[in-house]
Amino acid sequence: MSIRSAVPEPRTWQLEVAAVLDLTPRMRRVQLTSPDLDRFDYLTGQDMALTFRKNDAPPVRRRYTIRRYDPQQRRLDLDFVLHGDGPGMRWAQAARPGDPIEVVAPRGKITLVPDAAWHLFAGDATAVPGTLAMMEALPRDVPGLAFLQVDGAEERQAVSGGRAPQISWHYAVPAADDDGGLAATLAGAPLPPGRGHAYLAGEVALVSAVKATLLSRGWAAEDISAKAYWNRGRANAGHGEPELKAS
Repeated sequence: MSIRSAVPEPRTWQLEVAAVLDLTPRMRRVQLTSPDLDRFDYLTGQDMALTFRKNDAPPVRRRYTIRRYDPQQRRLDLDFVLHGDGPGMRWAQAARPGDPIEVVAPRGKITLVPDAAWHLFAGDATAVPGTLAMMEALPRDVPGLAFLQVDGAEERQAVSGGRAPQISWHYAVPAADDDGGLAATLAGAPLPPGRGHAYLAGEVALVSAVKATLLSRGWAAEDISAKAYWNRGRANAGHGEPELKAS
């Protein structure tokens, strides 16, 4: 297995819900399908923007990392953390087979860096789908380490490819100004030799704290890909992303 680097162009897709299942008490998987998906292409780590419409209000878009794509079944797996009260979470809670959804995909520039000697992942529950997808896509001889903050042991998920021992799960629920201990853990964690690449995702304070820790350990900024998915105490359910260009 190799890590691809050419980024496919996004386009608009009309999909429908094929199945819904709960992976953990707070993680729900929605599988999307369409006959057109036999032409779908993406890089592991990319996401798709789902379009939510309500009455005459302007459409709202939210982006979710593609957890898995099955070209034979023409299915895309998206995993939703059931927290807050955003349009994506509400849609995932109500989703039923046959429900239509318009998406723009693939989106995003954070994908596996092909020339990294090893890969580091850190984040909260919202980082779990992307982290597990990218770890499973790594070549077997390329090391990967993950530090993931979730609510409790019941939120742990399986990962294929023999990567489970490389994931450190953390369960303490962080306070409003805390990063859940991930920054302190990474400050002293033994790391593989060679030039690695880090992928950080989750709540803005957590991402900022972990990034600062890596920089203090001598990491170069260009070796860190960071994405803040949400901001604790600040609702964004009423705000949509700007219109996305797609063919």
